[in-house]
Amino acid sequence: MNTGGLRGILDISNTTWALSERSVLQPMWDYLQQNHESTLRSPLFPVILSVSMYLVLVFFYTVLDLLAPTWPSIQRFQIQQDRTVTWSNIGSTLALTTYNHLLYIFPAAIAQWLWRPPVPLPREAPTLTAFLLGIVGCTVVFDFQYYLWHLLHHRIGWLYRTFHALHHQYRQTFSLVTQYLSAWELFSVGFWTTVDPLLLQCHCLTAWAFMLFNIWVSTEDHCGYDFPWAMHRLVPFGLWGGALRHDAHHQQPGTNFAPFFAHWDWLGGTATMPAPVKTKTRKERDEKEA
Repeated sequence: MNTGGLRGILDISNTTWALSERSVLQPMWDYLQQNHESTLRSPLFPVILSVSMYLVLVFFYTVLDLLAPTWPSIQRFQIQQDRTVTWSNIGSTLALTTYNHLLYIFPAAIAQWLWRPPVPLPREAPTLTAFLLGIVGCTVVFDFQYYLWHLLHHRIGWLYRTFHALHHQYRQTFSLVTQYLSAWELFSVGFWTTVDPLLLQCHCLTAWAFMLFNIWVSTEDHCGYDFPWAMHRLVPFGLWGGALRHDAHHQQPGTNFAPFFAHWDWLGGTATMPAPVKTKTRKERDEKEA
């Protein structure tokens, strides 16, 4: 048997696979560096990216919240169909979010921009495997960190009253509740989101993608809707918590502490399954309006 020839074929196959993986993201990365290098290198870029992503998601879900009372096609996906998001809810949550960003986030970002030199950019993009595994790895690490943080802030009364109780003023989740937080909690989440890609030595493109993914799933957890394309429906075996479980946490604060996955709550005995969503009939909706 010609083992040398077989090894040669395998080496060529592995090299071809590595090159094809690299070529997936490299054109996009080359374009970004050639046309937007100064923006990407700015310490302000991650802040602008994350805030922009959050505002787009919040705008989308808030429009749904305002349309839901009169649009049955939207209302049928609401987790708590007997409650509506009011302009007062939107105003109070948006006011605190704006306050936190103006008083804490943007000054910290400007200080970083003034004191920190531009970030060097690697010439090569990450391979597709490294990119995807980096996002998954950061998500797993963040999930464990926040599970412990969240558990302690519910079990220790002083921590709950001082920092976390604010977030639980709303028993009904909607997108703007995502960042209805104390400054301490906002900084904690931002710190782990920034540090975890550094700990796992991720490419900056991977770090930005993880940041956007984190904002997306965090907002989805609080959106108050159980859509067919929600993460907990896409991830198999019930491994993902999702909007249903987090809504249950706001109604039963001693349960479902993990932000994303479900396994820590299973292991810790703090998991609970929310009641299934009961879709209102047309008659029930008419009786409520009457």
